Amino acid sequence: MIPGRGSLAAEEVLDRFRRRGALLEGHFLLSSGLHSSVYFQSALLLQHPADAEALGCALAERVREQLQASPGAESAQLVIAPALGGIVIGHELARALGIRSLFAERQAGRMALRRGFRIEPGERAVVCEDVVTTGGSAREVADLVRREGGDVAVTAALVDRGTTLRSGMPVAALARLAAPTHEPAECPLCAAAVPLVKPGSRQDPPRQGEQ
Repeated sequence: MIPGRGSLAAEEVLDRFRRRGALLEGHFLLSSGLHSSVYFQSALLLQHPADAEALGCALAERVREQLQASPGAESAQLVIAPALGGIVIGHELARALGIRSLFAERQAGRMALRRGFRIEPGERAVVCEDVVTTGGSAREVADLVRREGGDVAVTAALVDRGTTLRSGMPVAALARLAAPTHEPAECPLCAAAVPLVKPGSRQDPPRQGEQ
């Protein structure tokens, strides 16, 4: 297990996103189908190994706190993340905790284990995301863990965009930012004819402050 290397305050985490150009402003289509004026492009931050390691260690501290707060559930045997967004931070979190790192992929419409990954009956898992908005992907991965006979110890993320408040699903997060999200039919940016960008598509997303 890598020793704790100091906690990161929420604003420090958001500053790392800003410095790497990974906290974007504009009009974005989120993976949940919602629209927002704010988008976290975590890959731009996590491409830097020093940032990924520091965030993984800090997130491990949050996870340990959550595990210690659950009597009889102080340990986990693996971290599992949804592909693709959670893979890098999931691996760094697992490295800091000294446990295995797996990732789930969507197959035939639902999350599945591939590539020889296995969860043994009774194993406890940490579900890890980079950013959670509605918590949909995290819940799908948690369901997969339970189908495989495992148990979910805690859900962790770099940034919680309001999942804990909206859904009641607790998330151990380094930062929380209740950035507004909108259903497409009610989106004020659509009403203002601001071009919609789907991050990860061939069209490059706008840089910080651009639309």
